[in-house]
Amino acid sequence: MAKKDSRMKDSAGKEEKKPQGAAQDDKAADPGKEPEVKGGEAGEEAAAEAGESAEEQGEKAEETDPVKAQIDELKDKVLRQAAEFDNFRKRTEREKSQMFDTGAAHVIEKILPVVDNFERGLATAPDADKEGSFAEGMNMIYKQLTKALTDLGVTPIEALGKEFDPAFHNAVMQTPATDEYPSGTVAQELQKGYMYHDTVIRHSMVAVSE
Repeated sequence: MAKKDSRMKDSAGKEEKKPQGAAQDDKAADPGKEPEVKGGEAGEEAAAEAGESAEEQGEKAEETDPVKAQIDELKDKVLRQAAEFDNFRKRTEREKSQMFDTGAAHVIEKILPVVDNFERGLATAPDADKEGSFAEGMNMIYKQLTKALTDLGVTPIEALGKEFDPAFHNAVMQTPATDEYPSGTVAQELQKGYMYHDTVIRHSMVAVSE
């Protein structure tokens, strides 16, 4: 009898323990628990990684696109050619301006002796003839010639009474210093000098006091 009772107790204990194991199995098999939530988060991360990889692949595809590379190369060539053409245009205009100034300077140098002769003729004319029609006509031609040179940008160099400057004056003789012309100043102007804009066409031929 005692053995039967112990067997009955064992079987009862086993029956009591069985529901606990079943409950644990039910928890593992329940689809609404944490394992499903964890699986959803992992899916979102995987989708994000897949999206990033797709974007990176798209960027790489654009970088390696031969058509886009060719378009960029052509754009670069067009910009370079436009810059080169602009530099060529500016250089050509500068060279043309320099050539014009050089040619104008040569022509002016040829005209200056004519101006000198007009000035000498008018200065040496007798006082009686200066009021005549001939002298008046010569004076009008002289003024017209000097005005044309002024319009071209030709101006005489100031020398008399100025301090000697080798950049503008050419000293050919020396004279004693006076109160009016102290040492180192231009006492006489033997030939007038001229400038074309900022360039000296002809230096003034002067006598400097010592």
